[in-house]
Amino acid sequence: MELLYYIGFANLLGFVLMGIDKKKARNRERRIPERTLWGVAILGGAIGSLVGMNVYRHKTKHTSFKIGMPILIVIHIILYGYFYMS
Repeated sequence: MELLYYIGFANLLGFVLMGIDKKKARNRERRIPERTLWGVAILGGAIGSLVGMNVYRHKTKHTSFKIGMPILIVIHIILYGYFYMS
């Protein structure tokens, strides 16, 4: 059960960070580093990050994000399935 809370929080955080970074980009403010966006995604927030990318139309032209996030989601699904089944 704790894993579901963690996944939910990580995905919410990924979604919110994409929105904040998009707003900062529009306002020409100091941005959230890409390594932070990737870190949240790698630590379980890839689905929320991908949804945030599409909702806010942010990082959608970056090949590493456009291809990397779906690959990361597949990896997470495999890992979640492994932990859920064991």
